[in-house]
Amino acid sequence: MAKHKHEEHENHERWLVSYADFITLLFAFFVVMYSVSSVNVGKYRTVSESIKAALNPVVSTPSAPSPFSLNANKTALVAPNTPGSKEVAMRRLRNLVQVLNGTPHMALVRIVEKINGDIVITIPDQVLFNSGEAAVRTEALRFLEGLGAAILELDRHTRVEGHTDDVPIRTAQFPSNWELSAARAVMVVRVLSELYGVPAGHLAAVGHADTRPVTANSDAEQRAKNRRVEVVILEQAPPAPALQAEGDSDLSEPSTEDVSHDQTQPVSESPSGKRFQIP
Repeated sequence: MAKHKHEEHENHERWLVSYADFITLLFAFFVVMYSVSSVNVGKYRTVSESIKAALNPVVSTPSAPSPFSLNANKTALVAPNTPGSKEVAMRRLRNLVQVLNGTPHMALVRIVEKINGDIVITIPDQVLFNSGEAAVRTEALRFLEGLGAAILELDRHTRVEGHTDDVPIRTAQFPSNWELSAARAVMVVRVLSELYGVPAGHLAAVGHADTRPVTANSDAEQRAKNRRVEVVILEQAPPAPALQAEGDSDLSEPSTEDVSHDQTQPVSESPSGKRFQIP
């Protein structure tokens, strides 16, 4: 009996193989894309620095930018001990005054070099302050900025002196001309130090009130000349105060034995237990 030949069964699901391969490849593709997009910053910097070092062995380390601080001191643009720096600073100050001549009362600013080498810059109070006030006007900041640059360039100690006229002032903030002149000198010192980087150790503020007039206070014009701020850039630095050794004292305390032997002077005892001889 003849065998029946089995007909070959056609597979209609062969497309599943291709589809599975396609999905697998697509999954692998997205995995690669994700791994590329997720960059490890630390490893990236390490690799980048390694490449830079290999391509350019002598590379200076970039300095990190430091945040701006109001009290940060600025450095001098020119070395203070170089010949001619004083002349350069004086010329810059005079040029600054000429440039700012359009500002009210700026033409009244005077720059004088004394015989002892001190530089005295006389600034009318109208340039820096409003009447009866100690807050520095905004219009004066440009001049004070140039003044601070000159002080830095000269690298000198500077004394700021406040002067008033003889008209008394009696306000809650300024009971007398002493407070007003001192407050104005202090405000100029703070602007030079905190805004324009002049070292605080090189600055001093003094208030003279109306004790040092440049002219008689007989009329309004003369009184206006006396109301001023003088910036004295010193040729010689003031002597540093002597440091007192620990334990040293200017007043010697008498011993109890000496006190007990001297019966002619009465002795008083303070609440802290110390004994003082009453003269």
